[in-house]
This record gives sequence, structure tokens and C-alpha cells, in this order.
Amino acid sequence: MNDTTQITERQANEVTRKKEDTVRRTTVTPAVDIVEDSQGITLWADLPGVPREKLDVKVHDSRLTIEAEAIVPVTASLRVHHAELRVPRFARAFTISDDFDTAKIDANLQNGVLKLTIPRREEARPRRVEVRAS
Repeated sequence: MNDTTQITERQANEVTRKKEDTVRRTTVTPAVDIVEDSQGITLWADLPGVPREKLDVKVHDSRLTIEAEAIVPVTASLRVHHAELRVPRFARAFTISDDFDTAKIDANLQNGVLKLTIPRREEARPRRVEVRAS
């Protein structure tokens, strides 16, 4: 796990126009912790300032994608002197093994942390094999 947040620029086709100026959208790769056990995987992603309605979690084939946009409220009476990111966007993608049941993903966003629980398929879970003596 790296404690440095990685910043990547989006491709040229994801450039957003604001008034007559061209502004490049910068995407922050959120820090993620992943724990795996015999029941499945639990993933925690840090998404500070992201409300539920600005969070998009998708699963297609074996690809899990997390995209989000933070809301940074600035009152009209304040003047911003310096801002690293005006509208922080987060994006991260993962490839998920066929051992996991993506139809049963449980997602919960609380206090800026997204928790995804992805259970193992029943047939992929470890099971005890009974051994007979002859």
C-alpha cells in the first residue's frame, strides 16, 4: 500500500469545456485497502467529500469500476486563493476473479469511505472433504 495519492490526467476525449476555456479534468486514484478471507473480499476506498448521488460503482464482466465526484462547498463570500483540485474526481478499476459473485456485491458509503463486500461463489469456497478409512 502506497501512502502517496497518485494523480493521473484523463485522456484528451475527457476534456471538459467551461465557458470558452478548456479545463483538463484531473482524476485522483483513491487509496484502497483490500482484505480477502474464505468468505470473500472486503474493499475500503477513501472518497472524501463524495455524496452517494455522485458515486458510481459498476460491474461488467469481470471488471469493477468506481467513479466519484467530490462536492467542495465554497461560500460566495470566500475567495479561493489556491486550489489543487476544483472539483475532485476519483476513479479506480479492478479485475475480479470468477471465484467471486459480483451479483451479490454489498456497497456502503459512510463518512467518505466506500465499503464493498464481494462474496465468494458457493462452489469456490473452501470445503472440508471427508476421508474414509478402508
